[in-house]
Amino acid sequence: MRPLRVSENIVPVSEFKAKAAEWLRRLGECSGPLVITQNGRASGVLLSPAAYDELTERSRFVRAVEQGLTDVEEGRTTPHEEVTAEMRRRFHAPDDE
Repeated sequence: MRPLRVSENIVPVSEFKAKAAEWLRRLGECSGPLVITQNGRASGVLLSPAAYDELTERSRFVRAVEQGLTDVEEGRTTPHEEVTAEMRRRFHAPDDE
């Protein structure tokens, strides 16, 4: 996702309403977020579908890494040797050792 550019990516809600189709077209072209203001303060952020997908994929990845780290800390892991032995048993591979 492209960084926020104040001159291009912040719009008052009144202007957004008046030119919504144009803003949506621009949003699809630049993939950066659009901050919509109301009474001079940020009141919402609009993302293109691609930017939203990227954001949610990153979030899922971070949660998976955090879960993996928690599993390691709490001892919910299986040693490599056990996994290898199970795969050999399951797929009838001869020992390479």
